[in-house]
Parts: sequence; structure tokens; C-alpha cells
Amino acid sequence: MNRREFIAGLACLSASPALAQMSAAGAYRFSFKGLHAEEIRLGDHAGKPILVCNTASFCGFASQMHDLEKLHTRYAMRGLLVLGVPSGDFGGQEAATEKEIEAQAVHQFGITFPLTAKAKVRGEDAHPFFKWALAEKPADPPRWNFHKYLIDRQGRVADVFSTMTNPTDARVIAAIAKVLDAKA
Repeated sequence: MNRREFIAGLACLSASPALAQMSAAGAYRFSFKGLHAEEIRLGDHAGKPILVCNTASFCGFASQMHDLEKLHTRYAMRGLLVLGVPSGDFGGQEAATEKEIEAQAVHQFGITFPLTAKAKVRGEDAHPFFKWALAEKPADPPRWNFHKYLIDRQGRVADVFSTMTNPTDARVIAAIAKVLDAKA
């Protein structure tokens, strides 16, 4: 094989969507199990911003589910993925089963954005996404339910918002606008 054939072969490989997804940087390399056992691949959203929030249906901050839905409704058409990650890590405030989680999320809060299956967000058994996010932003670990990670178009953690910061807070809206307006 000569140099020209080799370079052409590399170009074909790099154009492969499967290869591009496998080599996607940052957050885009992670997947979550969905509520219905489907796989939610962040790589399917490569080049788009993602807001990942650990949720808990019976938490005192659960009203933030309504505000996460507002973000989803307002920004989904511009490319933002809002992803809820139910977790019982803080006070055991999430329902026990996926069916109960879905019933609470849909019927109580009316959400339409995707939810993962229940997952750990802290400790040695944390989902790999949360281990990665903690390594990226070690000063900003999830300290309670409704901790939010905003992922930019390059798959990096663009910003982190604590439980106390409502999803519709001006700071969150400004950070989302910034990553939506940025070039991929």
C-alpha cells in the first residue's frame, strides 16, 4: 500500500460515524440505561449541549423537575438535551423501581425529557459519567439531589450548578445560551 492509499483509507475511517462516536471526547463517550432498558448514548448527541441533572422524586427540591421541563421545552429545538438521572444517593429520596420513577416523573411533574434508570452519582459505585465529571470539576461534586452539569458542544463540562440553583435561574439560562451559541 502506498502513502496515498494509506491516507485515503484513514480518511474513510475517520468519516465513519461509528468510529467518530467511539472516539468522541469527554461526556459523549458515556451511555446510560434508560427507564425502559433502552440505551441512552450521549454520543448520539455529539456536538450538542447537554444538561445532566441527578433527580429525586421525593426530594424537597423536586419542583425543579417542572423547571427542567421548561428548559427542555424552550431549548430542545435548538439542540439542548436535558437528561434526568434519578438517584437515591441523597436521603433515599427516589422511588424504588423504574416504573414508580416514571409514574412520578410523568404524572406528578409532567416531564417529557429523557430519564435514565436509577443510578449512583457519588462514591466508588457512581456511574462513569459522574466519576468523569467529578474528575473534570473536583471542587463541584454532587452534594445533594438536583446537581446540574452543563456539557458544551465539545463534550466538556462548561458549568456546574448546585441544588440551590434553580434550572431557570438567570445564570443557568445564560450558560445554556452561551453553549448553544458556540460553534461545534
